[in-house]
Amino acid sequence: MDKLRIDKWLWAARFYKTRSLATEEVNKGRVQIGGQDVKPAREVKPGDLITLRQGPVVRTIEVVGISQARGPAPVAQALYAETADSLQARTAAAEQRRLAPEPAHSLDHGRPTKRQRRDLDQAGQGWGDRWSASVDD
Repeated sequence: MDKLRIDKWLWAARFYKTRSLATEEVNKGRVQIGGQDVKPAREVKPGDLITLRQGPVVRTIEVVGISQARGPAPVAQALYAETADSLQARTAAAEQRRLAPEPAHSLDHGRPTKRQRRDLDQAGQGWGDRWSASVDD
């Protein structure tokens, strides 16, 4: 056996949990072979360069082996080799995400916490005697 469908290979190499997920990702254009979008039935062989995007992570891997069965992780990792450029870009992106500020810290206002609501009620700026949010005429 020297060729295998790309969706089946991605599943066997444990990039995706199910074969149908691998098929969906290929159909969405997130998997490329040699820089070209492919269909799930496209066959891969050892030596092919595959570029796949999983969320913010973009990987470039070389097919080293073929397996129709999904085996343990060490066996699956032997089916491919990630390129040095891909590893370097992935670690740089991970470092950038780690150093990026937390988006939630930039929010200055929003829904008040329970403590803030209590403080508003004590200050007389809360709901007061009104029992609903509707405006009375």
